[in-house]
Amino acid sequence: MKQLRLGVLAGLFAAAGVLSWGGARLWDAFGTLPSVPLAASIVLAVIAAILLATALSTRTRLRAQRERRPGAKGVEPLFAARAVVFGQASALVAALVAG
Repeated sequence: MKQLRLGVLAGLFAAAGVLSWGGARLWDAFGTLPSVPLAASIVLAVIAAILLATALSTRTRLRAQRERRPGAKGVEPLFAARAVVFGQASALVAALVAG
């Protein structure tokens, strides 16, 4: 897996912004713009909360493991890999949604 670059996120943000601006102008020419349902905002907020909880849990476990605290739980490699994939996917979706 490659590191996610800031340029990729900026490019996705810009492309999504241009496409959504053009789509909104086109849609507005033919009538009214559709409204965004409230459920979309709620789902994004829930995903953000899950991502934050995962990040804080992983950071706490890594810090305890690094400081060699007695009884500290280590981070399982599969859990760490899933957290990284979840974080990268969330960053990509956030760039698209923000655009």
